[in-house]
Parts: sequence; C-alpha cells; structure tokens
Amino acid sequence: MAAGCAALNAGSTHSATKLTLKSASALVLDQSTGQTLLEKQAGAVVPIASITKLMTAMVLLDAHLDPQEILTITNDDKDMLRHSKSRLPVGTRLPREQALLLALLASENRAAHALGRTFPGGLSAFVQAMNAKAKELGLTGARFEDPTGLSSGNVATARDLARILESAYNYPEIRDFTTRPETSILSGRKSIQFPNTNALVRSPRWSIGLSKTGYIEEAGRCLVMQAMLANRPVLIILLDSWGKYTRLGDANRIKQWMEARLGTKG
Repeated sequence: MAAGCAALNAGSTHSATKLTLKSASALVLDQSTGQTLLEKQAGAVVPIASITKLMTAMVLLDAHLDPQEILTITNDDKDMLRHSKSRLPVGTRLPREQALLLALLASENRAAHALGRTFPGGLSAFVQAMNAKAKELGLTGARFEDPTGLSSGNVATARDLARILESAYNYPEIRDFTTRPETSILSGRKSIQFPNTNALVRSPRWSIGLSKTGYIEEAGRCLVMQAMLANRPVLIILLDSWGKYTRLGDANRIKQWMEARLGTKG
C-alpha cells in the first residue's frame, strides 16, 4: 500500500495489491458498519473548498425556510475574494430551492452565498449555525467561515467529512440534488445549462447516492461521495488531489481495488 494507507480488511493475512492514490488525504468507510476500508492522512486538518456546501445545505434545510421564496442574486454575492467566474447573472431571481440545487449540483458560489445572506440574521448567523452544526456532529477539526468554501479557513479532516457525508445522506434533497447529471434555469429569455461538477454521476459504471466536489488552490481538487462498491455502501473522501482529473482517477482506482479484493462488481 502507499504510505499512510490501510488495506481493506487489514486484519487479513492475505497480501493486498498496492494502491497508490494521488490525493493527499483519503478515507473509505463501509457505511453500514463504520469499518475503515482505506485511509491516508485521514486526521489531517485541511481546507475543504466547496465540500463546505454540504454543511451549507444541511443548515439551510434544518431551518425549514420556505423553499419557494424568491431570492435575488445581487452584487453582494459576487466572489470578491478569488474573483471566480459564475454563470449565474446578477439580478437573477430564483426560488430558494433552486438556489440550493445550483449550489450543490453545479457548486455555484453566488447561489450558496445568497442562501447564507438571506438566512434569518444574515451571513454571520448562518456561519454561526454552520459551526454549531459541526459541534453537534462531533467534528473535531472542522471550522467554517463562509457558506461557499471560497475561504481557505473552511477546514476539516477526512474523518470529519465522513461524518458530514453520513449526516448529509439523511437529507433526500441533498441526495437528489447532488446526483442529478445537470440542470438549467431561465434567466430572462435565456436558458442556462449547469452540468454536475462530478462527471462520475453520468457514468453507468457508478451507482452514486450523494456527491460533492471542491476546489480552491489551498485545498487542491477534492471529492466526496456515497456510492455502492462491490455491493457495499461506502463513503469516499478524497482531498487535495494534485491534478484536474486525478480525484476521479483515485475514485476509479478505489472502485477497481475493492472489486478485486471482494471479487464482486457493484
């Protein structure tokens, strides 16, 4: 195994085929039993980028706000920290539920910021609720500074993210929104298409129940998923992958590795 990784069924006397991952931190858990199937630097506290939006979604849904209330994207929702691009024009009016869909499926930062900005008490109250939720979940290394993940101060360990992923899986809206292949909105007379940021949700080889990607320079390429692998429900956390496609490559390597170990495709 690569340094820092544990073998599947580590107590077994059978030798494991080497698995080299490009992600700096990785964790794979059996969702049913909590068994650690693989780990690599799973306790390191690192920036988590847009994986943050899973916490954003849970806080929003816990508040039971009107999903059909119309929100307006304003200049306040522009990314003034990194000046990242957005396909969601200022002035766009959309239901809160659709803003959440765009934040989760397309990782739209303006949508996520608008959700926090329009929360009762405003953005500061929303961030406070995010950190309260982290404490409620027993997260030891997690801290949140904004609802988008653009701040490098949004940090957690891979093990923290496994708890977030497991908790988020209990929300039907999050499972649905994060696994749709694409969506679209009407802006004036123009239809704007938003593909899912995780290409694996469009692959017939994968059965994914929840998904979220993330990227800022400090965090590298990140990916978390709930998926069926070798007929097991598993939680996959991949953080700080150095290449544009290596997080997807790591996910496929983990899939092949588990199928080879268990002799079952799923």
